[in-house]
Amino acid sequence: MQKLFLTFFYSGSFKKAPGTCGTIAALIPAFFILKYLSTSTLFLLSVLIFVVSIRIIDEYESRAKIHDDKHIVIDEVAGVFFALSLASSGANTVGCFFLAFFFFRFFDITKPSIIGTVDKRVKGGLGVMLDDMLAGLFAGLLSLVLYGFLSKFGLVMWDINLNDLF
Repeated sequence: MQKLFLTFFYSGSFKKAPGTCGTIAALIPAFFILKYLSTSTLFLLSVLIFVVSIRIIDEYESRAKIHDDKHIVIDEVAGVFFALSLASSGANTVGCFFLAFFFFRFFDITKPSIIGTVDKRVKGGLGVMLDDMLAGLFAGLLSLVLYGFLSKFGLVMWDINLNDLF
């Protein structure tokens, strides 16, 4: 059960780009939550996953003796849920959805500024989870700002609200 949870239904088990695979897998439930439930539901779910995962990762790391195993992708799930919930609070659209995904992967891979500092200095489950939550925070905020800027100048003419799909 622990591996199923930490790898987000084994989506982190791919040999190449397990973090991206886990993030893409997380987009599926995130889409349906945003379409049929609410932004606040996705936000609260990201916080719940964050809190619960810290202890589970601590237990896994003490047993496996590996810090931040590349196959653990539950941190990406919580982070992208956080980014998507922030971005969709401004505009629950396909464009905002993909902007949040893109920026989340960018911040998660490059780890600029405080994200990299947390990744290097904070150990255990908190360190594994916190850098992705910060990446989600910055990705969500940047998505909101960029989408708002593009909308203000009439550069978003093609976008569709998630609720209008299907």
